[in-house]
Amino acid sequence: MYRNTKNVPFYILGKGSFAQLGDLVDARRAAVAGPAVFFVDHFFRGHELEGRLPKKDGDLVLFVDTTNEPTTEQIDDFAAAVRAHDNRLPCTVVAIGGGATLDVGKAVANMLTNPGQAADYQGWDLVKNPAPHKIGVPTLSGTGAECSRTCVLLNAKRGIKLGMNSDITMYDQLLLDPELTRTVPRDQYFYTGMDTYMHCIESLRGSYRNVIVDALAQKAVDMCEEIFLSDDMMAEENLEKMMIASYLGGMSAGNVGVIHPISAGLSVVLHTHHGIANCYALSVLGEFYPEDYPKYARMIERQGVNLPKGLCANLSDDQMKALVASSVVHEKPLTNALGPDFRKILTDEKVISLFKAM
Repeated sequence: MYRNTKNVPFYILGKGSFAQLGDLVDARRAAVAGPAVFFVDHFFRGHELEGRLPKKDGDLVLFVDTTNEPTTEQIDDFAAAVRAHDNRLPCTVVAIGGGATLDVGKAVANMLTNPGQAADYQGWDLVKNPAPHKIGVPTLSGTGAECSRTCVLLNAKRGIKLGMNSDITMYDQLLLDPELTRTVPRDQYFYTGMDTYMHCIESLRGSYRNVIVDALAQKAVDMCEEIFLSDDMMAEENLEKMMIASYLGGMSAGNVGVIHPISAGLSVVLHTHHGIANCYALSVLGEFYPEDYPKYARMIERQGVNLPKGLCANLSDDQMKALVASSVVHEKPLTNALGPDFRKILTDEKVISLFKAM
C-alpha cells in the first residue's frame, strides 16, 4: 500500500516578501467572514515587525512565549482564547516565528474544528475535521515545521513529546522571507539549522525510505554542509540557502532515527529546546552515525558555536529513568534506525550512558 503524500500547495520565497502578507490575508478576508488570527513569537513584541502585521479591527494577535517548547495545555488555552474572541472560524490563522510558533499555529487551527483536547490528537492521522486556512511565516530556518505534516507538543501528563501528525496539520500557504532570519543569535541559528541536517541524515540512514524522500533529504544535507562549512553561516547568500534547505528537509521529514528520540527525552525531562537538544544527542551518537558525526563536529568547530558540557551531570536516578522512558517510547523512529529489536541495543544502561556522556 502506497501512502498518498501531500505538500504545501502555495509558497512565496524571496528577500522582502513579508511585505506581501497583507495581500495574502486580504484574499482570505474576501473569501471567509471570520477574523484573521496571528500567532507571533514573543521575541517580536514591540519589534518593528509587530507594526508591519496586516491587522484590522476584529482581528486577534496572540504572542507565543517560546521560552519553553509548546505543550498540549498551552494549545488548549490558545484555542479557548480564539473561540472567546469570536465565535466564527478565522478566515486564516497566521503563525510568525520559529518552529515552536509554527507548531502552535498548526495545532490551534486543528483544535478549532475538532472536539476534545490537544492531547487527544497526538499520534498519526487522528485529526479528522479540516482546519481553518493557515499561513506559515518562518523567522528561523531549520525545523521544517513550515512544511511538515506534524506539530510537536510536550505532554506533561504522559511524559512524552509527540506530534499531531496529519495532512490536515499542514499549512495552506507559506511566506519565506530570509530577511526575517537576520536577527537570530548565531548559536541559535546553528542549533536550529542542524535540525534540518539531523532529521535528513536520520531519514537517509533509516529503513523507511523512498527515492523522493532520499532526493530531498540529500539535497538538504548537501546545502547544510555548504552553509556550515563556509566561512560565515549567516552570510547573505546563506540566509536564503538555509531557508530553502529547511523547506526541502521539512518535506522529507517524518521518519527520523536515534537522534530525535534522545533529543525528545531531553526536552520532556530537562526542558531543553529542540535544536540544541538534537546537538547534544548527536554529540554522543557517533557510533550510530559514523559518517555524519565527524562532519557535524567540523561544522560546529568551524562556526565557533558553543555546546556546554555537563548537561546531564548530577541528575537523580529518577531523572535518569525518566530520560530513558521518554526516549525509548518512540518505537517507530527507533525501529526505522535499528530494527524491531532496538531495545536489545538501546538497553536502559546504554541510554543512561549516552545521557551521562553529554
